[in-house]
This record gives sequence, structure tokens and C-alpha cells, in this order.
Amino acid sequence: MQAAAGRARRLLTSPAASGILSAPRPGCAALAGSGALLPRLDGVPSSPSPSPAPPLLARSFSATSSSRLPRNLLSPSISSQWRNEKSVCYHMAATHYSTEASDIDQPTEAVVELYQKMLKSVEAETMPPNAWLWSMISSCSNKEDIKLLIQILQKLRVFRLSNLRIDANFNDHLCMKVAEACARVGALDYGLKVLWKHNVYGITPTIGSAHYLLKHAKEKNDTKLMGSIMQVLQRNSMPLQPGTADIVFSICYNADRWDLLSKYARRFVKSGVKLHGASFDIWMDFAAKVGDSQSIWNINSLRGKSVKRYNLATGFACVKGFLLERKPESAAAMIKLLHKHSPDEKKQLVTDELQKLVAEWPAEVIKRQKKDDRKALEEALITDIPQMISSMSKLRLDISVNLEKLTSQPETA
Repeated sequence: MQAAAGRARRLLTSPAASGILSAPRPGCAALAGSGALLPRLDGVPSSPSPSPAPPLLARSFSATSSSRLPRNLLSPSISSQWRNEKSVCYHMAATHYSTEASDIDQPTEAVVELYQKMLKSVEAETMPPNAWLWSMISSCSNKEDIKLLIQILQKLRVFRLSNLRIDANFNDHLCMKVAEACARVGALDYGLKVLWKHNVYGITPTIGSAHYLLKHAKEKNDTKLMGSIMQVLQRNSMPLQPGTADIVFSICYNADRWDLLSKYARRFVKSGVKLHGASFDIWMDFAAKVGDSQSIWNINSLRGKSVKRYNLATGFACVKGFLLERKPESAAAMIKLLHKHSPDEKKQLVTDELQKLVAEWPAEVIKRQKKDDRKALEEALITDIPQMISSMSKLRLDISVNLEKLTSQPETA
């Protein structure tokens, strides 16, 4: 016993024992491992740490241990540097979070609330009120809202089939409103699904729904979207309407795509669609704009089967067709006919349209011709347009026209 007690006393008085008893506290250990963060303590260079501190200790220092250090231990420059670094890191994290959040659309609160209410109603095997669905459609403001709308439509269709034994789709008016919502928020991929003949959403495709999407394509001057819509209509055997042609023709005209207008015009005519006068106006005016006289007469012959009287657009398209075929006397006779049948308050419009023909049309039609044909057409128009004006005088139609801009044509070389 005495020998064991002696050995214990010798162990406690040894230098190694003093090292064990003076082991650093956790906060001091963290301080020792943070030499890279604290380059100086009271002006004395810190000794490099043999190994980096564990992450847990490093975090405990930054959060708690620093508050227990004496105030004179951290110099003002070091403490301010630490606070600045902490502030910068905080703002960087906040900025990153806000940027990520703004880049991703989130469904609106009103739409989510209505979706959850209808979903709970379906799960309780109760058909939700129609007003909830109408409200949800009108509240859609982004693509995520449309996704929830499409999902609830699919769930409602399943509920109608399985519980209510209703195999009919939703009514046409609701389907048109869904298409309108898709066009309003720009969710065109879902909008095209509204036109599918067979779908899982209970939506009945209608040509009215297609018109909402086509009007959106017109606002954006998007011929690609127009082509996608027309392709979906064809695949789902949806009948084309005169109103469809009005929108399609105007999109092609605004986009300056004569090739597309000719393509879809053939399709409408082949389908037996009776085009409105507005469609013929656009079609004939575009044909005169590109200098295609043969198309002018073909369209005019088709137009005569449903529209008997000429207006300014179709009448002056014929005038330009006569000039393209070097028949200035016939062009003058056509202008006299338009002037004669125009009401007194609209006779000035004939004069204005004639002045536009002289000042603007030659340059437009010449630049659209092949390079080798431009010079010949320019010379023909410079000769024939004055002859047309002279023939108008012989027909006792006195209209003052400024011919100064007629010779100011672009170079045809």
C-alpha cells in the first residue's frame, strides 16, 4: 500500500502531470486552432496551429467562445475585421437566397388555396362548387397556377367518371376560359393541350379556344406558335372557320410572310371556308405588295363569288395588277369606278390611296423582285403611272397627284 501511494505521489509531481492538469478548455482549444483567422493577439504573432480545428470547435468559437474572451484580448482592428467578414457572409447568403427565389415562379396564394379546397372536397367524395373552379381560372397569373389548374381538372374528371358516372366533358365555355387563361399567362404548351381531341382533363377542344391562342400569337407576331396551333387543329380534325383565316392572314401579313399566307390560304380554300371580306383585303393587298399579278386576279375571281363590291384595298390591288401588266388605261378606269361608288365623305380616301400608290408602292414592289428584273419594272412604272394619271383626266376624273417622288426609286443595281 505504501509503495503504491508513493508511486501515485511521484506521478502527480512529475512534469507530465502538470501538462494534464493544465489542459486547455474547449474555448481555448478553438482559439488555438483559429490562428488563420486571428493573425495577431495584442500585437504578438500567433503561432501556426499544427492541425486545423474541427468544424464544431471553429463554429463554437465564432458563436460563443469569442464572447467569453477578455475585451483586451481582441484588438479593435481584429474584432472589426471579424464583424465585417460576418456581415459580408450574411449579405452574400441573403442575396443568393433572394435571387434563387425570384428566378422560380411560385403559384399564387389564392390559386393554391382554391386548389387545396377542391382537392379536400374530392377526397371527401363531394363535388366542389363550380364557383371555386371559375375563381381559380380567373386567378391564374403564371405558369405554376396553370399547372395546378390542369391537375385539378384531371382529378375532377376522374371524380365525375368514378363517383358521379358523368362521362361527358366540361362545357365549352369552361374550356374556352381555360384556353384564355393559358394565353393570358403565356403557358402555351398547356394551351395547345386544350385543343387535343382526346385528353385526360375533360376539356372539349373548340375553334373558339384556338382563336384565343391565335390572337396571342398575333400580339407577339409569332409565326412559329401560329404554325403549331394550325398543326394541332389539323391533327385533331377541328373545322376551320372564316374567323380563323382573318387572324392567320393578319399574322402572316404583319410578319411579311407571303409564303405562309399562300400556304394557309390554299388550305382554307380547299377546306371550303367562305372567307370574310377582311381576309380577301389582306390577301389581295399582299399579292400587290409582292408584285404577283396572277395571284391578284385569282384571288379577285374567288372573292367575286362571295363579295360583289370593291373597297379601297381590293380595288387598288386591281389597279396595281393592271400596272404590273402595263395596262395604265385599265388602271385609270378602275380608279374612276372606285371614286364613283364611294360616298362623298370617303372620296378623299381614294385620293389619299392614289397618292400612296405613286409615292410608296413602286419602291416596295421593286425591291421584292429578282435583281435582274428590278430595272425593267422600275422603268415600266415610271412610264405607266403618269399615263394612268393622264387617262384619268380623259375620263373626266380630275384628281391632283404629286408625281415628284415617282422618280426617286432605290438603286436597282
